[in-house]
Amino acid sequence: MSRVLVIGSGIAGCAAALGAARAGSDVDLVTTATEPRDTATWWAQGGIAVPREDERAFVEDIVTASDGTADRATVESLVGDARAAVEDVLVETAGVDFDRDGEEYDFSHEAGHARPRVLHVDAATGQSIEQRLFETVARRSAVTVRTDTAALDLLVGASGVGGAVLEGREPIRAGGTVLATGGIGGLYPETTNPPGATGDGIAMAAQAGADLADLPFVQFHPTVYLDGETLLVSEAVRGAGAVLWNADGERFMPSVHPDAELAPRDVVARAVARERDRTGRVTLDVSAIPFRAEFPGLADRLADRGVDPDAGIPVGPAQHFLCGGIAVDERGRTSVPGLFAAGECARTGVHGANRLASTSLLEGLVWGLRAGRAAAGSEARPAPDPSLPTRDPDLPAAFAAEKRRRLQQIVGEHLGIERSPAGLKRAVSALGRLRGELDAYTRTRSSRSLNQLYSATITAESIARAARATDSVGTHRLEATRAD
Repeated sequence: MSRVLVIGSGIAGCAAALGAARAGSDVDLVTTATEPRDTATWWAQGGIAVPREDERAFVEDIVTASDGTADRATVESLVGDARAAVEDVLVETAGVDFDRDGEEYDFSHEAGHARPRVLHVDAATGQSIEQRLFETVARRSAVTVRTDTAALDLLVGASGVGGAVLEGREPIRAGGTVLATGGIGGLYPETTNPPGATGDGIAMAAQAGADLADLPFVQFHPTVYLDGETLLVSEAVRGAGAVLWNADGERFMPSVHPDAELAPRDVVARAVARERDRTGRVTLDVSAIPFRAEFPGLADRLADRGVDPDAGIPVGPAQHFLCGGIAVDERGRTSVPGLFAAGECARTGVHGANRLASTSLLEGLVWGLRAGRAAAGSEARPAPDPSLPTRDPDLPAAFAAEKRRRLQQIVGEHLGIERSPAGLKRAVSALGRLRGELDAYTRTRSSRSLNQLYSATITAESIARAARATDSVGTHRLEATRAD
């Protein structure tokens, strides 16, 4: 087996490292995270969905949430492997202690699911999974973990990808390279993602010639506390019975969708955004449920922000998840030999135009394992030495901050919940100019902050260009053709 390089340490990256190590490969796991809490997985609250002798119904729920755009065969593949992957990796290997109701698991009910099927640990499932899985992988003798380390570019030769170049111009060569770099929340002014989610892997893959797909489909979580530091209010809270009210004292979701607060995320997010704009405020009412008993961790985090849940939780939508990304097959292979992808940076076809709640951790786990195993069987490929410029001092702080604000302003204005053809055209033009301004710096610098900013700009421009060529569906909603 050849050596495998995994870039990223969330659930997908850890699963890929585990899959490759189990297949007999030595693994280098490189991550910009300094500790598990820096990953998007850590920030995940709701849980991980698994079928409970209802695989067919689970498949239908995923396809329905996608507005009929998910690849059914791929969804069936995910659901078919789901329970075994969760039991093997998370429960038996990593020792994640999911909440129980007596002797049985306590499955929660979330939006878009026909029945309760979501395993959880309070409202901090991601923390438990990430902590235990990262520790499990780091203990394996075949895995070398390098934290607080950025991969700046891929090593690409005539026959494919042969590794990556790290900060300081250090090449790290591998037969199979797995990108598990997470999402794009850093492109937006308001997001549920950690700060480092800037689309780095997507940009690196694109520059290496890999195909991208479904980029316009950016999901917004409908219930996020937005005053100051954002705090996601888990889907499980609505699943337990919480309801949404506008400032006029109207419970508006029953008139929007038959499933009311448990409608698919894109439907609820658009409704919340509209009511917030129209009336000035949307509140999540938890008075009908034992909120503090069922969600103690979330209640504590709200209290830290001075929010009394009994008075209602003010919420609004924020960027949450990218349904598209680097196009991969069922084994995590991209269109470029030697390059694999898993997790949020990958487009598997499972989510289509909108993701069902609590399927992201599951997809990252299943495709991470698959990509790791496939990468372990990938032959080593010759690749040239790094061509990055000599490292100069980092970007001036004021310059970087101004460009980042400009990027987020463009993306927030034109690539939000509702878009327009004219706005998308302006976004492509503005992002192209911004990328041009950064080009000069990339010729003389190779620092982490520049790489993140440049990657974010490339990814944002790719999303805007793809959105211009995509009809209105799911999370990509054009004002001129709005059908709901």
